[in-house]
Amino acid sequence: MFYKVIRVLVRGLVFLLNGRYHVVGKENLPDKPYILVAPHRTWWEPIFFALVISPRDATFMAKKELFKNPILRFILVHAHAFPVDREHPGPSVIKTPVKALKKEGKVLIMFPSGTRYSEDLKGGAALIAKLSKAPLVPFVYQGPLTFGGLLKHQRITIGVGPEIDFDFKAKLDEAQTKQVNDDMEKAWDKIDNEIDPSFEYIPPKKKHK
Repeated sequence: MFYKVIRVLVRGLVFLLNGRYHVVGKENLPDKPYILVAPHRTWWEPIFFALVISPRDATFMAKKELFKNPILRFILVHAHAFPVDREHPGPSVIKTPVKALKKEGKVLIMFPSGTRYSEDLKGGAALIAKLSKAPLVPFVYQGPLTFGGLLKHQRITIGVGPEIDFDFKAKLDEAQTKQVNDDMEKAWDKIDNEIDPSFEYIPPKKKHK
């Protein structure tokens, strides 16, 4: 219930901050649980993705440090987020989303690169897809990368592509994992090009502590 209430409030807040966002390829959304895979470009893109897949509920990974704040932890837990230790990920990184997909019918929002500062894809998306039998659906975000740009109503477009080909019966070895990652990158490039052929993502500069 909390998730649905928050979604309504967030939808109104997004409209006030940026106006109406655009969606390309919404017909590609499956009518079943799936894994939404996207290149990580902003900290707020999961919000837009969750709005696009509505009325389906989403679940997503968040770094464990965010759960230290009691208020933020309450919001994250009720928004169906679960903590992940990036340095020492345990079995729950796989078991929790697989359960959410198979038993709870949710959509998993996942960024295979892990962070906005990396282009290297991990194998987690392929493994979760294999265990849950949920298809991988490519998404991309094109829009402002700074909060100032968001407030200036710079155009935001969310692109959705068709399911990525995945052989659920094949053994998930290194070769298949690499093939899945390559297919994801090709799918993202295709969606980006369809939205704006001149689009180029330039990662933000990482802040050093």
